[in-house]
Amino acid sequence: MDKATRFRLEARPRIPDSLERLQELANDLFYSWDHGVRNLFARIDQSLWQKVEHNPKVFLRRVAQERLDEASQERAFLAEYRRVLSNYDAYCESEPVPEVTEYLDPDKYRVAYFCAEFGLHESFPIYSGGLGILAGDHCKAASDLGLPFVAVGLLYQQGYFIQSIDAQGHQIARYKSHTSDELPITPVMQDGTPLKVSVPFPGRMLTARVWQARIGHIRLYLLDSHTEENTAEDQELTLQLYGGDENTRIQQEMLLGIGGTRVLEALGIEPTAWHINEGHAAFQILERCRQTMGKHDLPFEAAFEAVAASTLFTTHTPVPAGHDIFPKGLVEHALSPYLEQSGLDFDQIFALGSKDGGDSFNMTSLGLRGSRFHNGVSRIHGGVASVMEGDIWPQIPAAENPMGYITNGVHVPTFLAPEWASLFDIQSPTWRSELRNPEYWSFVDQIPDYHYWSVHKALKQQMGEFVVEQLRRQHERNGTGHSVTERMTRQLVSPDKDTLIIGFARRFATYKRATLIFSDLDRLERMLTDPERPTILIFAGKAHPRDNPGQHLIKVIHDLSMRPALMGHVLLLEDYDQAMARYLVSGVDVWLNNPEYPKEASGTSGEKAALNGALNLSVLDGWWGEGYNGENGWAITPRDTRLDPEFRNLEESRDLLDLLEFEIIPLYYDRASQGYSKGWVKRSKASMKTITPRFNAQRMVMDYVERYYHPASMQGARLMANQAREARELAEWKAKVREAWSGVSMSVVGCVDAQCAYDETVELRVEVVLNGLAPEDVRIECLVTPDCTGSHDASGPDRFILEKEGEQDGRTLFSAQVPPPYPGLQTLRLRMYPYHPALTHLLEMGCMLWV
Repeated sequence: MDKATRFRLEARPRIPDSLERLQELANDLFYSWDHGVRNLFARIDQSLWQKVEHNPKVFLRRVAQERLDEASQERAFLAEYRRVLSNYDAYCESEPVPEVTEYLDPDKYRVAYFCAEFGLHESFPIYSGGLGILAGDHCKAASDLGLPFVAVGLLYQQGYFIQSIDAQGHQIARYKSHTSDELPITPVMQDGTPLKVSVPFPGRMLTARVWQARIGHIRLYLLDSHTEENTAEDQELTLQLYGGDENTRIQQEMLLGIGGTRVLEALGIEPTAWHINEGHAAFQILERCRQTMGKHDLPFEAAFEAVAASTLFTTHTPVPAGHDIFPKGLVEHALSPYLEQSGLDFDQIFALGSKDGGDSFNMTSLGLRGSRFHNGVSRIHGGVASVMEGDIWPQIPAAENPMGYITNGVHVPTFLAPEWASLFDIQSPTWRSELRNPEYWSFVDQIPDYHYWSVHKALKQQMGEFVVEQLRRQHERNGTGHSVTERMTRQLVSPDKDTLIIGFARRFATYKRATLIFSDLDRLERMLTDPERPTILIFAGKAHPRDNPGQHLIKVIHDLSMRPALMGHVLLLEDYDQAMARYLVSGVDVWLNNPEYPKEASGTSGEKAALNGALNLSVLDGWWGEGYNGENGWAITPRDTRLDPEFRNLEESRDLLDLLEFEIIPLYYDRASQGYSKGWVKRSKASMKTITPRFNAQRMVMDYVERYYHPASMQGARLMANQAREARELAEWKAKVREAWSGVSMSVVGCVDAQCAYDETVELRVEVVLNGLAPEDVRIECLVTPDCTGSHDASGPDRFILEKEGEQDGRTLFSAQVPPPYPGLQTLRLRMYPYHPALTHLLEMGCMLWV
């Protein structure tokens, strides 16, 4: 090789005037879910479109001039171009859906959504996995609904890593830097200059430039530390998503939370509801307190109550390792310059993030204490999170603490294959406006079975071609022999065989148990290699570069895929991203998910597969605990978590293999004379029609609007009204309660009747030592549940309030006449907790006493 210096040159074309709006389309992430826009670029040069990884901005820089000129003269292309622009303009001009304006008038309200990653499209690599994809889908649905909404994140120069798997099955991580002109972003300008914000860091000010990405109707603002004002080290702060050490992480989170809040202030955006999506952005609470204290001359405690009242915190993981926890010394060092400038006290701030009074700072704890609305991301996860985060409300039963849930959903236009969309257009043209109407989706049953199956088979063939090409590239790079590649892909290159294909694609974390299906290898091998009823398993996913156990799982599957007996029946694909996901979720027959219960907070890949008619085979965890109805897939019942983990794995793997051997494989190959299984199509239709309207992102976002964004906007406004009168009063009242509560007590006066007639009442009298509190500062309840078990269901007990009767010897008497609400045996329980009319949640203080 010669030693000459190589200079990089890119000859960019001039876009013809007749196609000038291609630039506009390339700068709006509307293309990430609109197939028409993407197809427009692909029609100009399909090969280049694939080469630039579906990035329209890069495409327009590198496409040959003659290709653009030809397209500008081609009547069919121009007609399609005008049709796409017409759809795009109609979308941009569309009004918010009526349900949105009913709750959030765009002229009065706005939601700010903070997240560390956003997975909008493979051409915009600022995401790593489920959290980012969920955030991207949330933004897209907010745009579709016309929600007054703004998002804030970080702009990573390299993003998450690119994965390759070598010939020995080792994951190789490499990083690719992206320049701003390669991404669908534009600089935010203010007074003709780029907008920048600064955050105090130890020994210096860190400056970040602000970019914006257009996502249909909404904007995503991104902070970038790669600016000339910063040192070389600080410029790399936003180099990688989840890169570096804990010092890097806490500084990234300061930039996101504090810097992101300053961006909105600089732009004059005043959100009425703030959504912190996972703990990475929780430092915004501190900055908003600082701003509120300065603007309204409030003490910290009152500002904190006002800020928390308008804040929603969403937690996404029941796995402890998924929560950011920093040592006290690191937090004090990192925050001290900011706190000094803000006038905030470190011990007071540290207490907000302390978990169980320890010497570590938990970002989830800060997010929960600094918000009054909280949720997990499925019904099961909401219950798990209530227990896991119960120390925030130490005296409150987990079932009653303020932790709620909203189950995740996926953005249908992004993940529904265009072939299905076209079929729906023919069968029921208004389906796009009925995504939140479960009854409407019965139209799926009216699609002729043969037509339904032909669409699935075509998508399956497209996926097969993609997988074959992917494997050939992997093997060629690794020097794998041609004969091995041919054996590996022989089932896929013969679509007439119509082999059953099962997909497993997600992050390779140990709790997701990627290798569970291999627990009885001999039995599985017999099923996979049955010449009459063969089956293929396709695996894909990344393990974090520092997650050695996760990387070991990849190697195990790689080694199994290379075993002669399993070759062609176990396939492992590298570099799982959104492009690959679209092929897999639309092409497989079965989507496999077998996490260790209850560690799957929600999981959305199975929802994407169900949109496209794939059937879920999943542990009843996360969303599948709500989605499974006995007819729309298959369920593995998790064993009791108190049992030995190895025993649980063995039992659940046996269930998995039993379902495969005795239900799934026989049903799939029960084809009779029509060439496909009518029983399979029936179950596939049941999956599509029941899951699509219940687990899509529009339903999810509207749930947030109704249950959190609107109430948070109202509560925040209430506490800030009249010079923040109620915020001040509430903060003072809480301080009084905290000081007095340890000395508060109550006891029953006399005896509680053990029996009464059904039409009589039982008198309850309680004597309370209030320790300086007023009678109106507490609420005393009698809870009545049927039977005598004492079991508690948050929605079950009948509640009776005891009223003040009088005072005697420094004690306050409360009483009530309780009519028995149930026949026969019932249990009465008495409890007391602090009460103030300005509380967002009755039990938010976490204080409760029982007799």
